[in-house]
Amino acid sequence: MPPRVALVTGSGKKRVGAAVADALARRGYAVAVHYRSSAAEARETAASLRAHGVEAEPFAADLADEDAVKAMVRAVIGRWGRIDVLVNCAAIWEPKPLEEVTAADVRRHFDANALGTFLCSQHAGLQMVRQPEGGLIVTVGDWAEARPYTGYAAYFPSKGAVSALTRCLAVELGTRNPNVRVNGILPGPVMLPPDLPEAEKRQAIGATLVKREGSPGHVARAVLSFLDNDFVTGVLLPVDGGRTVYAPE
Repeated sequence: MPPRVALVTGSGKKRVGAAVADALARRGYAVAVHYRSSAAEARETAASLRAHGVEAEPFAADLADEDAVKAMVRAVIGRWGRIDVLVNCAAIWEPKPLEEVTAADVRRHFDANALGTFLCSQHAGLQMVRQPEGGLIVTVGDWAEARPYTGYAAYFPSKGAVSALTRCLAVELGTRNPNVRVNGILPGPVMLPPDLPEAEKRQAIGATLVKREGSPGHVARAVLSFLDNDFVTGVLLPVDGGRTVYAPE
């Protein structure tokens, strides 16, 4: 019997995508490790996943390039014959004062975060439609689309679009095959930048209800929860320690 197959974008580097890929490998999924430019790290990630006794291979693509996305999806299907899970972890997150944000900044964020997620979900999702068992797509937005903070005026609109396309594709794909589900995760502080000043780190943690930093593993467990509950589609799940509902400032 062929293995179940998961494609995880942005999983080459040791960030959220790699944690999601590891969790799926531990569930027995063969993993397509997507990367854009970090080929060496993607090979290392694939090797670490194979240590769980599953198949794993790196696949390169610029997710803003439609032909590249189509080629990647074809390559994954050519390798394993199917795609059962897609998790869209690839993203960029660049701070800049509003006065300095350019049209190019906005386009770059939309290309990486919104367009890339759409194209991968579109083409992997249409493959899932053709599979009787369907499949699961998970997008990754951001909790702060509801209460954005300053300095990320190019980033937050691109993540807000991810929420809209999650609902849209849940309908588009689910009406074609009811076994295809699309859900989104809205992470909070699950991987603070290593160079973040200590005062800002304490502020971010203090702004949660649970009073602690999250981890990429919390996002990975949310992905697994969507796998385990096949009566959930079209939802956006904050994984944010209560940050969405709590405003201490």
